[in-house]
Amino acid sequence: MSKAAGRGTPALVALERAKVPHTQHPYDVDPDEPNYGRLVAAAVGIDEHQVFKTLVAQADGKPVVAVVPVAGHLSLKLLAAAVGAKRAEMAPPEVAERLTGYVVGGISPLGQRKRLPTVVDASALTLDTMYVSGGRRGLQIGVAPGALVELLGATVAPVAAD
Repeated sequence: MSKAAGRGTPALVALERAKVPHTQHPYDVDPDEPNYGRLVAAAVGIDEHQVFKTLVAQADGKPVVAVVPVAGHLSLKLLAAAVGAKRAEMAPPEVAERLTGYVVGGISPLGQRKRLPTVVDASALTLDTMYVSGGRRGLQIGVAPGALVELLGATVAPVAAD
């Protein structure tokens, strides 16, 4: 856990306020590298199926967050179905940054500027610990999937594709 909630990222502050146990895992990977998520997993020594990326999409024009393993891809068709929309598309990076308050490559599902509807891929619930961005490039947070889902008020659905 971080030493002082007031000095952490909004994601860390959210976890600490909710008293959710978590671990921090710093890394040094260039976010412009291809396969960034897989490189992050390797850098922190965690299986890539346990490391999740946070993606911002628009489902029928409304923002939605998807949390999927870096080992796969987001299925926009499955995401749309999970939120009861006809179609979904990725939000442009500048929109994702404006909505979440984070920069691309460091978007966390936690501590976003405004709480957005969030869908966590069902594969997360098969894990003891999942890893998500800590709210800045260079920081992953390990957390129990059930605790993350509860804290976010997230929907759990199969939204990842290989």
